Amino acid sequence: MEVVTGATGCIGNVLVRELLRKDKEVRVLIRSTSDISSLEGLEIEKAVGDIHNTDSLIKAFRGADTVYHLAAMISIMPGDRALIRNVNLEGTRNVIDACLKCGVKRLVYTSSIHALKEPPMGTVIDESMPFEPNNNRGEYDRSKALASLEVVKAAQNGLDSVIVCPTGVLGPYDFRISAMTQTFIDFARSKMKMTINGAYDFVDVRDVAVGHILAAEKGKTGEKYILSGQRVTMDEMMSMLNEISGIQPPKYKVPIWLAKTAGIFTPVYYKLANKTPRFTSYSINTLRSNSYISSEKASRELGYKTRPVKESIEDTFKWFKENKIL
Repeated sequence: MEVVTGATGCIGNVLVRELLRKDKEVRVLIRSTSDISSLEGLEIEKAVGDIHNTDSLIKAFRGADTVYHLAAMISIMPGDRALIRNVNLEGTRNVIDACLKCGVKRLVYTSSIHALKEPPMGTVIDESMPFEPNNNRGEYDRSKALASLEVVKAAQNGLDSVIVCPTGVLGPYDFRISAMTQTFIDFARSKMKMTINGAYDFVDVRDVAVGHILAAEKGKTGEKYILSGQRVTMDEMMSMLNEISGIQPPKYKVPIWLAKTAGIFTPVYYKLANKTPRFTSYSINTLRSNSYISSEKASRELGYKTRPVKESIEDTFKWFKENKIL
């Protein structure tokens, strides 16, 4: 039995699909208030519970061979520090406790590339980088680093656990419409009016899901594995979107100093307009951060492979059309 927390999210629902494709029995932990439309039609067992309720976790994990812990609060907005840490750190501690009490054979924890210490620009980021709980970028990064260290400690104390660190995830089955997916939609609807210089490492959600399973099957206890893809500049991304959609990219490029200044104030707009945040200080800093990232260890030890970003975007647009999003 494979148990997945955070199964309704983008990586989560694709992981569930991949596990089912491999003929695994799958149980998902869902809250009573969860929107489970991303899991519609899938032959899975549903366990109602919450990562803040250890008793419900114990019920959900009972009889599990592997627990994939993906449930997290992802935020590029300032504020909500206590809530983010409560979900990402305390929730992970509860999952570890329940795994130990249920005798779960293996825990696979989904961390983040931003939980790792970022070296100077141009230095390749790999698994030699330690988790950085004092990261000044934001509470999400700090909370994921702290939670990752809890998983490392649990491995040292006898829980067979492994950590995966995805980079920027994109691709189909993003039912919740993440910031990146919304960017594609805005581009296709000619609503994107400007861009900035920058780059990031993007990876297909389906490759990340397979990477989770490979980590469960082949990963070494207590180790972390980076699940990266392809480094793409914003100019390259706009060119790909143009080729796939036929829409012309924005002509205006915002100077970085102006983008950073605007990023200070945009969170207020997103909250008032109740819109998915995309253009914040966090997102700008991410595009300007070191995005030279290696997944060589995952390739060597797990057999991890990735597809080109352009193929991921093409498949995303096909998914848009199939689901009448565009």
